[in-house]
Amino acid sequence: RVLSLELNKDRDVERIHGSGINTLDIEPVEGRYMLSGGSDGVIVLYDLENLSRKPSYTCKALFSIGRSHPDVHKFSVETVQWYPHDTGIFTSSSFDKTLKIWDTNTLQPADTFHFEGTVYSHHMSPVATKHCLIAVGTKSPKVQLCDLRSGSSSHILQGHRQEVLAVSWSPRHEYILATGSADGRVKLWDVRRASGCLSTLDQHNGESSKASSEAANTAHNGRVNGLCYTNDGLHLLTIGTDDRMRLWNSSTGENTLVNYGKVCNESRKGLKFAISCGCNPEFAFVPYGSTIAVYTIFTGELLTMLRGHYSTVNCCVFQPHFQELYSGSKDCNILAWIPAPREPVPDDISEKSLPPQHLNPAYEDAWSSSDDEG
Repeated sequence: RVLSLELNKDRDVERIHGSGINTLDIEPVEGRYMLSGGSDGVIVLYDLENLSRKPSYTCKALFSIGRSHPDVHKFSVETVQWYPHDTGIFTSSSFDKTLKIWDTNTLQPADTFHFEGTVYSHHMSPVATKHCLIAVGTKSPKVQLCDLRSGSSSHILQGHRQEVLAVSWSPRHEYILATGSADGRVKLWDVRRASGCLSTLDQHNGESSKASSEAANTAHNGRVNGLCYTNDGLHLLTIGTDDRMRLWNSSTGENTLVNYGKVCNESRKGLKFAISCGCNPEFAFVPYGSTIAVYTIFTGELLTMLRGHYSTVNCCVFQPHFQELYSGSKDCNILAWIPAPREPVPDDISEKSLPPQHLNPAYEDAWSSSDDEG
């Protein structure tokens, strides 16, 4: 299904944003509601379900926190995320130096955290049961941890030398956090330990002869502005302004040396890319200028470029229940990419007599029934 993703002519996402869209998130409970955040501070919530039951439909915006809302973000919203366990709460962070915790029912902020600098990224663990920490990457080299339970943001992780552009919790171990910084480094932390980070990823895997002294222990020769774990948490994919994407073994910290070729990345801030879920093999969907590049994660193969946006793509999010992709762009549009349906078979021909090339290989039935074996 992922191999046949195409721009869906029958599905629109209602156009509400009057400026570029930086961030999207689909809630993990039902996979039905999607949030978007724009560079004018506006947040919109959409219902992705087809309530009309017609083949062509528009995903309606249920509400938006617009410019006239008293608590709207003053500047660009860089990250939105649903609370992982229910849709009653969502979070947003912005260049206005705040992280807001919203009550979905009242559309009022239940809590607001203030920071000294611009907020680039935040993330809540998809699996944590013992803590309610939100990791926040800001203009400061210190990674901030905000505790939803106590409302304090006292905990900090020190080790980066420049601003922190991307943060991501492991989906496998609830206390493990990955952070990427403008200093070219990716660090893994166990947030229970006060003594600093667990490891700093090294693109040369410790072969000091290959690295100059400045490049020692760097993940990229540029700013690291995107990170994403695979769904099993065993690997971490990172992207940097050196136009490289790298895949790491998250338990050993080893660079797996998968070659994705040149991955153009001119973003001055965090880049929101997505990894498929429930597919074999797994795919990465990476904003690439005004297109989205689709890579096979473990071979590095560039499968296709999804074209449809008129301007820079800033973010994409994967909907695992239906293997759909949504992308947001500077052109103010959210596009839906849906697997192409299989070609219809004319009524007068039974399927059995068809030459096999009519089936897209992704749909072929791999089961054998006992009748065939008789």
